[in-house]
Amino acid sequence: QVQLVESGGGLVHGGGSLRVSCLLSGRTSSLHAVGWFRQAPAKVREFVAAIRWNGGSTYYVDSVMGRFTISRDNAKNTVYLQMNSLKPEDTAVYYCAADRIDGGTWPPIQRFEYDYWGQGTQVTVSS
Repeated sequence: QVQLVESGGGLVHGGGSLRVSCLLSGRTSSLHAVGWFRQAPAKVREFVAAIRWNGGSTYYVDSVMGRFTISRDNAKNTVYLQMNSLKPEDTAVYYCAADRIDGGTWPPIQRFEYDYWGQGTQVTVSS
């Protein structure tokens, strides 16, 4: 079992930056990857970024490429999402999720590929 807790959300002006964090606990040695998703009101939860838990390879959705950076600190069991040049359309609840080592593919970009989810943290970007 793996637990995830997001933090660091808040209100930021357009063009600003924010870093959200995902603290993991439990059997993290069993993880293949950790991902970030986001969900705006009345919208589907969409993939944002993923990182291999051990290898460090990263993958981003096109809309955040060059603006967002996912990173990890395995010693702290923490994954970060640094968000720069934020736009109002980035406003959403941001969720982190963990994918177990269970034969899955890289990169995991769909919700069903993840086994554990955090509660989400709200990110609001004003115009």
